[in-house]
Amino acid sequence: MAVVVLTSPFLGGIADFGRIRKRLLFVYTLMCVSAVASFSLIQKGMVFEGFLLMVIANIGMEGGLVFYNSFLPEITEKDHQGRVSAWGYAVGYAGSILSLIIALPLINKGSFGIVWLMVAVFFAIFSIPAFLFLPQDMRNGFKKIIRTGAEGFKNTWHTFKKIWGQRDLRTFLIAYLIYEDGVNTVIVFSSIFAAVSLGFKAAELIVLYLIVQVTALIGAFAMAKPIDSRGPKKVVTISLLLWTTVSILAFIVHTKEAFWLIACIAGLGLGTVQAATRAFFTQFIPLGFESEYFGVYSMVGKSSAIVGPLVFGYISSTYGSQRPAILSVALFFLTGLIIMQFVKGGGPNIKSS
Repeated sequence: MAVVVLTSPFLGGIADFGRIRKRLLFVYTLMCVSAVASFSLIQKGMVFEGFLLMVIANIGMEGGLVFYNSFLPEITEKDHQGRVSAWGYAVGYAGSILSLIIALPLINKGSFGIVWLMVAVFFAIFSIPAFLFLPQDMRNGFKKIIRTGAEGFKNTWHTFKKIWGQRDLRTFLIAYLIYEDGVNTVIVFSSIFAAVSLGFKAAELIVLYLIVQVTALIGAFAMAKPIDSRGPKKVVTISLLLWTTVSILAFIVHTKEAFWLIACIAGLGLGTVQAATRAFFTQFIPLGFESEYFGVYSMVGKSSAIVGPLVFGYISSTYGSQRPAILSVALFFLTGLIIMQFVKGGGPNIKSS
């Protein structure tokens, strides 16, 4: 995450300046696919090699998302950006479900090396449409960068100053940083909380993960049109209220049955808040600066993967229980929600007839 945080804004600037987003997306995808396939070679005791491959795979995945996200304003009209963003997340959850279903028989047989090869092939195959159909790069883009590479970095610095000078955009990113901390903490610790505090077994955790993915898919599809018709700000607000409520309920419940229900509700808001946030952010982006802006967006989002989990872990260890830490997650959502209300914009994208 640190590597992505430090590099994504500058790579975004270079990609916009040389118009080479698609080629950089290919490089990052190849990096991720190669690292994941290499997991199949890892044997017991190869801790350093495994750690290094995990870092490379995550840089490839998260770094590639900078350029993937930046295509959104270019491939659809403003009045469809919200639903296209949501459809993207929904289809992504469908892919998670499908790949896990394929992996389960292999896992049950103990064929873990084949699992990683399957995941790498799965990712590679379903990346092909992006390279075939997304808008093409500019010819001689790499030569332009080599000749005047400093301009890309200079553009990025100007973008930073421009973003910081816009009050609403600055406030939006601060709110996003805080509530995305909560989202990342839930993703990291939900299964651990279920196992440690509620006694979920491994098989139950897999089923729980599948259910969350299914409900996230349903939520993303259900809220796709409202993101445009009602506005992404309203959808983000509703999602954060839902997640705040879910966090408080998770603090209260003590049974597996109740947690199943809470997980289903949480899943409905998972894809929704991410899709609506992405669509909201596109409203701030001037034409031709998509990668730079999404580089900063990625930097903020990945930075939030640090504080939330640290706070959760510290509170858990201090009190000897994960339950008080759950309330800290609710505080992240509530704080981000309050700050977001001070951001102007985020209204409906649907054109009036």
